Amino acid sequence: MTALTRTGDRTTPAGVDTRLPWWALALPVAAFTVLLLLVTGPGEAAATGGGGGVGDLVQRIGQTLAL
Repeated sequence: MTALTRTGDRTTPAGVDTRLPWWALALPVAAFTVLLLLVTGPGEAAATGGGGGVGDLVQRIGQTLAL
């Protein structure tokens, strides 16, 4: 029985594919980009705005459930 030794030319046995699929690099890059955009987005806090859309919705749900 022979033992395989590693050489510097990165040879692999027949039938073994060492290449990564395209999405193995694309998905982490896309996730990093989305998170970076979320962090560096507008510096305005939603609570300081006059609209308060989510706050009004939560308040109305609370009033409806109290009936």
